[in-house]
Amino acid sequence: MLSVEKKKSDLVVRLSGEIDHNAASRMRHELDALMEEEPRIQRLVFDMRGVEFMDSSGIGMLIGRYKLMRRRGGSVAVTGVDRRVDKIFVMAGLYQIIEKLA
Repeated sequence: MLSVEKKKSDLVVRLSGEIDHNAASRMRHELDALMEEEPRIQRLVFDMRGVEFMDSSGIGMLIGRYKLMRRRGGSVAVTGVDRRVDKIFVMAGLYQIIEKLA
């Protein structure tokens, strides 16, 4: 479902599969615990290459992590967004708060 890699002050989170209510809840808890352990993380980067489906729960999980990072003085970015997920991001207005990397 997710794997993480720390790169300097970035935490790169590789997502895969379907991000529905159950998956988003598990990801939320796991990411929050990781970020508590790593107070120096300044940017959370979601690698979306493996995402097959994402519903509103996935959007909520991303927005929640954005709010958490913002309180810490950090930011959130995404990479590897395919056309389907990109359309969801555009419709939800996520690119106004989350940076899209090449």
